[in-house]
Amino acid sequence: MLLISNIGATKLIEFGPFITDGGAFLFPLTYIFGDVLSEVYGFKRARRAIVLGFAISILASLVFWIVQIAPAAAAYENQSAFEAVLGFVPRIVLASLCGFLVGQLLNAWVLVKIKQRTKEKNLWVRLIGSTVVGELADTVVFCTIAFYGVITGGEFLNYVITGYLYKVLVEVVLLPVTYPTIRLVKKYEPDYVTGQFVLPVTR
Repeated sequence: MLLISNIGATKLIEFGPFITDGGAFLFPLTYIFGDVLSEVYGFKRARRAIVLGFAISILASLVFWIVQIAPAAAAYENQSAFEAVLGFVPRIVLASLCGFLVGQLLNAWVLVKIKQRTKEKNLWVRLIGSTVVGELADTVVFCTIAFYGVITGGEFLNYVITGYLYKVLVEVVLLPVTYPTIRLVKKYEPDYVTGQFVLPVTR
């Protein structure tokens, strides 16, 4: 989902007065997966998954860059189109990597810290509270690095606010899906200890 969203994010989209990017369709779901990982497995294991996603994003960017600079065959007529969508755009790559890493780590950390206080109660507080913090960091970092200067002033502020509110709204709307998913994973995860993160180092 992260890789697909990064490709989609290269296109800015406008719905009436609202401006966002193509990554908005799928990217919010990565935070839901992050919530499930953090809630069930704790911060250390969630961090491991986040770092893995970060590394794979770097690998994908390098592969796209190598393909971009490789000599095009004489019969290939879509080099400019390839570069426009999958081309190595340093700002977009840097923005995506920084936003994802900062936002997801904050999301996981906040969720776990809240759980230390609430235990198994008030799951919605953990899910929404972590998303409010994580998505804010992610959105501000990504938008600033990727598009500040390309879009400016009120248009840029519109872009940041719209993206942020949309991502948080997706989390809230999907709570009826997130709740049973977390309950199901907890039920069938033999390592899970109610209200705690007592997990073996190895599996």
